[in-house]
Amino acid sequence: MYYVPKLKQTSRTLSLPNRPPFHFRFFSARQLDQIPQIAKLPNEIRFAMRVVTKVLPFRVNQYVIRHLINWENVPDDPIFRLTFPQQDMLSPEHFDRMANLLRSGADDKEIRTLANEIRAELNPHPAGQQILNIPVLDGRPLKGMQHKYRETVLFFPRQGQTCHTYCTFCFRWPQFVGIEELRFSASETRDLHRYLANNKDVTDFLLTGGDPMVMKTNLLKEYIKPLLQPQFEHIHTIRIGTKSLTYWPYRYVSDGDADDLLRLMERMIRGGKHVAIMAHYNHWQEMETPIARKAIRRICDTGAIIRSQSPVVAYINDDPEVWARMWRTQVRLGIVPYYMFIVRNTGACNYFEVPLAKAYEIYHNALLKVSGLGRTVRGPSMSAGPGKIEIQGIAEINNEKVFVLRFIQGRNPDWIQRPFFARFDPEATWLNHLRPAFGAEKFFYEDEYQAICERERSLEVPSVETA
Repeated sequence: MYYVPKLKQTSRTLSLPNRPPFHFRFFSARQLDQIPQIAKLPNEIRFAMRVVTKVLPFRVNQYVIRHLINWENVPDDPIFRLTFPQQDMLSPEHFDRMANLLRSGADDKEIRTLANEIRAELNPHPAGQQILNIPVLDGRPLKGMQHKYRETVLFFPRQGQTCHTYCTFCFRWPQFVGIEELRFSASETRDLHRYLANNKDVTDFLLTGGDPMVMKTNLLKEYIKPLLQPQFEHIHTIRIGTKSLTYWPYRYVSDGDADDLLRLMERMIRGGKHVAIMAHYNHWQEMETPIARKAIRRICDTGAIIRSQSPVVAYINDDPEVWARMWRTQVRLGIVPYYMFIVRNTGACNYFEVPLAKAYEIYHNALLKVSGLGRTVRGPSMSAGPGKIEIQGIAEINNEKVFVLRFIQGRNPDWIQRPFFARFDPEATWLNHLRPAFGAEKFFYEDEYQAICERERSLEVPSVETA
């Protein structure tokens, strides 16, 4: 045991944390065979892993390896599937092309060229996110920011464009493959703060990545501390999207600046801001270690709120029992269940995707097993081009079986909460697979959405600050 000073202005006494028994160390694709548990696997499985890591990013740290994965249950362990590559994450065609190139002894340049060709076929930026949603300041598009919904601005800090470990299903995988033109990142705080100051409709500022919690507290402070100034009174909420509570909970307990990080949260809250940690939890197993629970308690002691979100992912959590246990655990630990998502149509989605009908069944059956406090979660939701679209149910209306859909968020705020209907399709896994019900030719929003896209693509869309 060692002593950590009690945080100032904290109403509860924080328990003394233990130091990790190791320093933070990660393993990339080049060090895959250095992981003792992987070295024991058959040669053909290790080769298949190498093939996949040439295309999709791989990174894992020793906390995940030692404490989250049940190696006696590999390959079926959910955290193993969440973090280690599997052959079927690539299509047979893509896998064979890369495997044959590796067997031929090709050089790194040839391998990179093929990898980039395959990546381009994996829809690296779904929902038009690279050409739409871009805010404009003084006639300049602001790189590393997105402003899709009126109240919320997303910011991708340059120093936060990695993670403690990579999720194999991550829809932001292009951030991590070394192709600069596919990355979102920004480091210009002056433009960020000017844009926020000029846009009084914005109430929520979301730091995302990668994972902003890989940054040192002093860097994080540069982005969010200025929001305490009077010109940012309209910014009510600071959101931080992170997987660190799973992959490196020591960030909040015994990292060198862990206490500074928690004091920063307390300072923002005392200054009138709501601080929301948008925690990515995919399975209840992620919350079972003592250090993970200690990290949760220390964050909650600051007054910050932890909200949880996850997609429904095949092989990891496509089971209502998993979701029900996860939500019950979260409520007990003080976490608010927030979103159940549909896996985005990018990267290894063919491996991980779940039909919309099955996702709704999982959601419905999981809700039946939790109390009202666990039913704060919304979904299943698709973060599609027009907005966040929720599957509210499956019904039969006028002898036609339909999906009942609703906008949770929309490019046009007037779309929010409007119900609409799609023909039931048991195989559909994304919005573009659905067709309007009752003989309609288009969904109600399609023409307006198309016009919005055309304006933004032509760069004729006015900036939000002058709209």
